[in-house]
Amino acid sequence: MSKENSHDDFTEQLNALSASYEKQIFDLQQLLEISKSLNSTLDYNILMDSILLICMGQMHVLKIGVFTKKAIDHDFFSLHRNYKGFEIEQTTEYTVPEKSGLISFFEKKWKEKESIKKKDKVLCYTMPELLKLVDEVSDLKIFTLLEPTLIVPLIAKDKVNGIIIIGDRIDGVDFQKEEKVFLTNIALFAAIAVHNAFLFEMTTTDMMTKLKLRHFFYANLIAQQDKSLKEDMPLSVIMLDIDHFKKLNDTYGHTFGDHVLKRISAVVRENIRQIDIAARYGGEEFIILLPQADKNEAFIVAERVRKAVAAEKYMNGETEVKSTISLGVAQFDKLRDLSSENLIERADQALYVSKDSGRNQSTIAD
Repeated sequence: MSKENSHDDFTEQLNALSASYEKQIFDLQQLLEISKSLNSTLDYNILMDSILLICMGQMHVLKIGVFTKKAIDHDFFSLHRNYKGFEIEQTTEYTVPEKSGLISFFEKKWKEKESIKKKDKVLCYTMPELLKLVDEVSDLKIFTLLEPTLIVPLIAKDKVNGIIIIGDRIDGVDFQKEEKVFLTNIALFAAIAVHNAFLFEMTTTDMMTKLKLRHFFYANLIAQQDKSLKEDMPLSVIMLDIDHFKKLNDTYGHTFGDHVLKRISAVVRENIRQIDIAARYGGEEFIILLPQADKNEAFIVAERVRKAVAAEKYMNGETEVKSTISLGVAQFDKLRDLSSENLIERADQALYVSKDSGRNQSTIAD
């Protein structure tokens, strides 16, 4: 081989090595920015959106979804409503039990890879791979309906706290190993962010009702009042109280009373918007913060919640028990509501008008 050819080969190898290092540096910079983005919020729904959008952009796909727990005490993972691209059958429950062979498999593989500290470890799988590796094939039934190209567990503290599913790349090219490694690293950051969001959820949530705690509500109310003033946007509050709750407790016992309290709390959560915040204000008294809603819009929400609660049936053995709520609505008024307490007080006064007028109704504050 001539010196000239040898020099050309060396230059080519050097250029290839340089390009490889530049790609690694670029990927590390990307991961740093992704980590910053995912850890910039503790809001669960905002975080889910960030995870989906980041994976879509980085992996160049149009189909993506994530399975997570909807509540702290749930023992299954559900497909988050912000999925993209996948065709969903509305009558099908897209859930994965926490105690399933698939979850055990993911956690086992995680521990194996952690023990050998592989630098380029891959923790994402195709459906054919999982069908061969997972003992209980029935655990994969829900994924066979969705037909994802890749399935990626989110694992933090040795526990699965979510599963990402991804469709084909836009260009139709198969995912390469380096892309799977990159996706695994994204999943690591996402899992930590989800874990932190769960911890935050636990410290700001009333464990019985699964509604927010009073101090969390106040902090958000103050922030939303400032935003309302700056952006000239409406803001409303709903106070609600369970009618004759003491009598219900005295008649049927506190255990049944707790059951009613939990169910009414669930009804409240099911009938408000994603941006609204419902909190447990006192024993059987709740409060809802409605950003970007005037008093008339808030009244519509109040009536929807009231009617849904009134339609509920609570069984105490063979006895059917009904329960109702009274509500008060107030819109933030910058001239009158000089503090958050003023706004809450007006909603509370409207609530007592509902009580004094016969209960099971909603009243708008003057």
